[in-house]
Amino acid sequence: MDNQNPQTPANKSNLVYFLIVVVLALLGTNAYLYFQKNKSEERLITQSVDDNKVLVSTQTRLKSSLDSLTTQLDSANSGKHRISQALQAKDEQLKAKITQLRKALASGQLTVAQLNSAKEDIKQLRYFVTKYTADIEELKQQNVALTTERDTLKTNLATVNQKATTLQQQNQDLSTKVKTAAAIKTSSVAITAYKIKHSGKEVDVTRASTAKKIKINFTVTTNELAEKGFHDIYLRVIDPTGNLVTTPESNTFNINGQDLQYTYKSAIDFKNDGSGYAIDWVNPAEFQKGTYSVVLYADGYQMGKSSFSLR
Repeated sequence: MDNQNPQTPANKSNLVYFLIVVVLALLGTNAYLYFQKNKSEERLITQSVDDNKVLVSTQTRLKSSLDSLTTQLDSANSGKHRISQALQAKDEQLKAKITQLRKALASGQLTVAQLNSAKEDIKQLRYFVTKYTADIEELKQQNVALTTERDTLKTNLATVNQKATTLQQQNQDLSTKVKTAAAIKTSSVAITAYKIKHSGKEVDVTRASTAKKIKINFTVTTNELAEKGFHDIYLRVIDPTGNLVTTPESNTFNINGQDLQYTYKSAIDFKNDGSGYAIDWVNPAEFQKGTYSVVLYADGYQMGKSSFSLR
């Protein structure tokens, strides 16, 4: 007799239901996992796109910062001022760093970490550029101050030179006045023509045919500024035709910076006591009818003058 219990229709029905439930559960699980996977991939795609946008935006901002720094550098170096070798080296260093960062950004293949590093580099670069710009501005102000000081010194120097020139001119004028004041002058001049007899006696005459010499009598005015002692006296004798009478011994002397030829040279001992003096001049030629002029000079100035006539 068989001991196995045959399955009843009720048991078979329960097994079928159980299998259906299991299948449905598996299908639900698969569906859940499928949807979850799709959502995860969608999030990954979205995140990748967002990251790319962030990278592009960051690169754009960094490029803009580099442009701003370049403009700042160009503006700092726009003047004609001369910078030191240290500042010039700093300028070249900053420009080289900017060029390096531009090339890195232009490649478009920087990672987030590299971009962050570039941010830090640009931050430091901005500090150095700002410091460099401040140094350049200080240098400009110093140049302006030095230029102003130089112009002031030039003006002061020109003023000093002008004053020195004025003082020099005043000193020359004063020296000229002193020399003029110190020159001896005559208070009176009298001229008489003489003939000389065989005995040697001198007789005054008025006829040209008999006259042989003239005597110039003059008195020197007292002058406290004049130097006591011997003074050279130069005579210029002008004949009636207006010509200077000269001899082979006649030379030149200086009067007011001009060299003149004289007729005769003598000397007096000036004592500043109002003394009178006399100078004799013998004409090497014959006297002419008419009026002669005699001019006396001493100490570089005209001392006095007079005239005499012969008939």
